Amino acid sequence: MTFKLKGVEKLIGPVAALLGFVYLFQWYIFGDLQSTSDPVFEKQQPPLVMKEGDPYIRALMRTISFSESNTKRPYSVLYGGQQVNDLSRHPQRCVTIVVGPNTGNCSTAAGRYQIINTTWYEIAPRYHPNPSQSMFWNNWKNYSFEAEYQDVVVYRWLNDTKVWGVDISQLLRQKKLTEVLRRLSPTWTSLGYGIETNSNTRFLPKVYEKLLQEELAAANQPLNNSSINSIPSSNLQQGTGLKIP
Repeated sequence: MTFKLKGVEKLIGPVAALLGFVYLFQWYIFGDLQSTSDPVFEKQQPPLVMKEGDPYIRALMRTISFSESNTKRPYSVLYGGQQVNDLSRHPQRCVTIVVGPNTGNCSTAAGRYQIINTTWYEIAPRYHPNPSQSMFWNNWKNYSFEAEYQDVVVYRWLNDTKVWGVDISQLLRQKKLTEVLRRLSPTWTSLGYGIETNSNTRFLPKVYEKLLQEELAAANQPLNNSSINSIPSSNLQQGTGLKIP
């Protein structure tokens, strides 16, 4: 017995093929096949990929990464030191913890700031400058994890006074680094006041001062000037021209 396709039924095949092509094209442009941004640095405490911004917050971000991801490829490093090649989204790889109070569990921490997947899914929709590009759905797991976006998301996060209950930039200007590190330690446990530290923890105050001098020099701002205002949000841009909050 044979069936003849009529009317709309004849369009099902071509439409399905077209949708499949569009999806693959999106995947190529925005997904796993995209060439990802994964800079390799030669110096320790490397600069951010993000351009401009509050030098105090920038120095803090570099200090956090000194403690969390002190490697030549910080943006693609997983907990434990393994590297990934695809930064089109959060890697979501759960690596077994072999030392410390959480031994036996696993961690999805990834990138320069060692952000776990559930935290990324929470903060990316709030602060990411370039949300999912899909035309058919806005999947919250599809926020790019490329280097520039890691920087921008964490920068905006640290500047959100509602999240932290304080103005972190102002505390840093008031030379209250210890208070800032205490407040951030539940999130980044290696900052000295969390459940675990590492070999870099004790150097953080000195590292921060060194990096702050670098950031202030790059921004042409004097050191220890508490009257400096934050750079207006309309002027803050990173490498691709995207505005930081």
